[in-house]
Order: sequence, then C-alpha cells, then structure tokens
Amino acid sequence: MPNSKIILSADSTCDLGEELKSRYQVHYYPFHIILNGKEYQDNVDISTEEIYRAYYKDHSLPQTAAINAAEYVEYFRQFTDQGYEVIHLNLGGALSSAHQNCLLAARELKGVYPIDSQNLSTGIALQVIAAADMIERGCSALEIVTHIKELRTRCHASFILDTLDFMHAGGRCSSVVALGAGILSLKPCIEVDNRTGAMSVGKKYRGKLSRVLVRYTKDQLEKYDHIRKDHIFITHSGIDPSLIEDVRNTILENGDFSEIHITKASCTISAHCGPNTLGVLFLTD
Repeated sequence: MPNSKIILSADSTCDLGEELKSRYQVHYYPFHIILNGKEYQDNVDISTEEIYRAYYKDHSLPQTAAINAAEYVEYFRQFTDQGYEVIHLNLGGALSSAHQNCLLAARELKGVYPIDSQNLSTGIALQVIAAADMIERGCSALEIVTHIKELRTRCHASFILDTLDFMHAGGRCSSVVALGAGILSLKPCIEVDNRTGAMSVGKKYRGKLSRVLVRYTKDQLEKYDHIRKDHIFITHSGIDPSLIEDVRNTILENGDFSEIHITKASCTISAHCGPNTLGVLFLTD
C-alpha cells in the first residue's frame, strides 16, 4: 500500500515536466526570477523564451534567487498542519542557498525532511522518481531519506553548452574564454560532481552542435558501467526538435531503456546555460 501520509516535494529546478510531475504526484516550490527590476516565479509567470528575448534585445540577464526560510515554512505548513510528513529535494547546496534555507524551515516544523540532491535539473528528478516509487511501496519517510542520500552518488548529470554568452554574462567565465570558445567552435561538457553538487568542465567538443550532441551522448553511455535502464532523461533549455531526436535515436542504439524522458529546463537553469543546451542524465547501480 502506498504511504498516503507522505508528501513528495521539490524545488522547481528539478525539471520533471508536467506529465511526470502529475504521474508521481510531486509538489513544486518555484525559485525567484528577477528580470529588469520585476520579480517572477520560475516557470509560473515567466518562460525561458522571454529570458532569451530580453538578453538578445539589450543584454538584460535575470538574477535568480532561492526560496527563503520563511517561504519554505509557509509552504510546508499547509501539509504538516494536516498531519503529513514532507520529503523535499533541493537544488544542490553547492549551487544555491535553498537547501540551507530549507533546513532552517524544517527546524520549525515536525516531519519535514529536506534532502540536498547534490545535483541539478533532472539529476534531481531521478531522485524524486526513486522517492516516489518508495512511497508507492509503503516505505517510511526515514527509509526514503536514507535511501535517496545513498543514491545521490549514482546520479550522473552533464550537459553540452552551445554558447558561453550566458555563462560569461552571469560572471561564470571570462570574456577571453568565451571568445576563444566561440572562435574555435568549442562546445564544453559541463559535469556535476555528485558528491558535492559543484560543476566543472569536462571534455571540450569541437564542431557543429548536431555532431557534438551525438558524440557526447555516446561518450556518456560508454563512460559508466551498470547504467540503470528504467529511466533516462534528455533535458534541454530550448533546442531544435531534430537535435533532440538525434540524441534519442543515439540512446536507443546504445541501450534498451524502458523510458526516455524529454523535458525542458526551468528558467533558473536555462538563465545560466543559455539556449541550445542539452544534457543526458541517468542513474547507475
């Protein structure tokens, strides 16, 4: 029997997509997006396309802000007042203050369990799905939290950047690096350290994005042994559908996966990566 007294929740940065969010009954709390002095809620009243248009129009770049402790308290209380326990997965603590704020909120309420995903985007979603499966099997909140914390280091997230313009505009790389990458047509692979949540640059690919994405996908699938075949994500920040199909076909050629999920990254993630970013994310045993 499913454990009907557990609420599964996550920051909006988990990028599940509406179908999976509904299937696994996941509640979201949106990050804040501040663009040209106006505040929005991530993927609620602003889209990635609006962010890109603002940047290419006058180089306006949004600020992203984590949920504060008081907001988390108010959000969780609607569940705890009804006797629910809440498992909430945060954007990696190395990338955001959200987890620390969530811990502060949990101290004020009984039965709230924040988890630092040590990841981002659908690297979080893979953990959310695993937690949902355990809820369905009737596991306790403490059993689920313990398992998900062990699972984090088997969650592999990476993505290819088509442009460094947004990273540069956000102060995450120098103008020299951005210019050099543009001149050389380099597409860096950004990898998430699943023990800390920090990001680093991996392999640098050269050439057209269509060829790079296929090579990158093959590299990722060959890099790890014992890849789980139940779920794999293709997550993008807005990209030509034909490129997504190329990546999907490459996955099909290199592994028999039960479900290949295609989702779009939240505004928080996309604002830092820029358009035409794509990642392949999965778990290993």
